[in-house]
Amino acid sequence: MGQRDPPCEDPTGLARRSLMQGTFSNICAKEGGAFDCYLVAPEAEKPTAAIVLASAIHGVDTDMIAIADELAACGVIVAVPDLFWRSVAGPLSRNDPRAAQRAQPRLEQIRAGENDMVDTLRHLGTIPQFNGRAAVMGFCYGGPYAILGPKRLGYAAGICCHGSQMLDYLEELVGLREQVCFIWGDEDNRAPVEVLQAYRDAAVRMDNIEVHILPGIGHGYMMRTSPSFDRVAHEFSMSRACEILRCLQSPSETRNF
Repeated sequence: MGQRDPPCEDPTGLARRSLMQGTFSNICAKEGGAFDCYLVAPEAEKPTAAIVLASAIHGVDTDMIAIADELAACGVIVAVPDLFWRSVAGPLSRNDPRAAQRAQPRLEQIRAGENDMVDTLRHLGTIPQFNGRAAVMGFCYGGPYAILGPKRLGYAAGICCHGSQMLDYLEELVGLREQVCFIWGDEDNRAPVEVLQAYRDAAVRMDNIEVHILPGIGHGYMMRTSPSFDRVAHEFSMSRACEILRCLQSPSETRNF
């Protein structure tokens, strides 16, 4: 790891937005109201799995859309809900102070977003080619949903990339049976040594937990507009996600991640 591309020089996002593979759908929230969700549903000859992306505090921005489009190439359905619709909806730039503000108080906001993850999964059920099995992939702020999704929200697996606030969710691993993959860089300032060690220890105890610590990689390595973006680490994480998704492609398959 450690090979870095320069940050994207398309601050408006117009260049990549014009190449979007999916569309924005409106999902009705069970609690009332509605929220936007970027959705990519590739044509499929047979039922296929899905993955729901839980975004960082910047929301459904060009980085998240690019990741969604890339995952869709695995032949699965991809959804990226706006988890911040209750406060400041939509994507926010990296220098917008409202991005950090709308994520607080963190634990309460994540708890409220559990409903959105359930509503998104329910919406996927209206898509004819969905086979009923979905993974959740969380980034930074959205990292805890990689645990919460399979633990109690109906998801079949979880992937966490440079998740933050993760020590608060360590106990949620108790009783978790689905596969969850955690990926951090060893230079991630949002994942100090005690966090990495706690999850390493969990992986030793639990066969369904895997932890990858990438040398020389910082926080936000998945995001192309981040100074910490790392192409090799990004590709590794995407490859791992696609491998997990392949095991969800058939409802009758034995889970062998």
